[in-house]
Order: sequence, then structure tokens, then C-alpha cells
Amino acid sequence: MLPTGTLAPDFELFSTPDQKLRLSELLNKKVILAFYPADWSPVCDDQMTLYNEMSKYFARHNAQLIGISVDSKWSHLAFMEHNHFHFPLLSDFEPKGKVAKMYEVYNEKTGECKRALYVIDENGIIRWSYLSPVGINPGADGILNALEEIDKVESINQIN
Repeated sequence: MLPTGTLAPDFELFSTPDQKLRLSELLNKKVILAFYPADWSPVCDDQMTLYNEMSKYFARHNAQLIGISVDSKWSHLAFMEHNHFHFPLLSDFEPKGKVAKMYEVYNEKTGECKRALYVIDENGIIRWSYLSPVGINPGADGILNALEEIDKVESINQIN
């Protein structure tokens, strides 16, 4: 995985069948990148459902959650609508895994994203990352702790 302190590589991927999202459009927000293996798999479904429920807590930290997998934009659309997700799922479909490879979280053997999390600050710097075993939902505690730590550092910097 990319080390903390690294400038997050910019990218642009489909967020709907006819719209794209560019990471650099989200400067001045913290960004949570949640790479996951596949739509419709039990662990991924649980993980993304948990994050959907946590979105109000992420918003309190001025953070935008983004899910990324190599599934197609059409699969993402159906998965989002079925689960009533309120955050974008980006399709790293073609060229397959290009963004996951940039973030060093592509599994060449399975052709899927690894289950990985990045928290990026408002300036586009990676501040926290976590690689989870593929069969385990990493939960949201690490994300919330990272967001709180970034907020704490920002508060100290504003005082100084």
C-alpha cells in the first residue's frame, strides 16, 4: 500500500453509467477510499452497508466516502440501488484495476481489489491506511479514529 504522507494519486472513474468523479474534485474534504473485491459478495455487502449507516458520522468530519471495485458501472448502479447507498461506488473496470494498481491494492491472482482503506486529508495527502484480510469486514473504527486524529492535528495547527 502507499505510505502515509504520500500525495494521493489523482484519478477519474465512472460513478454512474454516464458520470465520472475525479478525486481532485474533492479537495477541501477528507476522502475515505474503500477498495473492496466485489459487489454482491456477503462481506462486501456488509462492509458497504455499515459505511452507508456511518455516513452521518463521516460527514461530521467533513469526509466523503467512496467505494471502489473492479465491477462495472452497471453492477455498481444495481448494487447501490438495491442497498440504498448514499455514497458513490466507482468502477475501476477498464482498464481493469488501473486505480487499484496505483494505490497498490490490486490482487493480480484474483483480478479484484484487495479489501483496503485509505483516509486522505483535505490537501490530498494520505493520512491513514489499512489492508484487511479479504474475508473480514474491517469495520469503521479505524476510519473514525483516523478522521478524529486529522481533526485534532488541524485544530492544533490553527491554534499555532
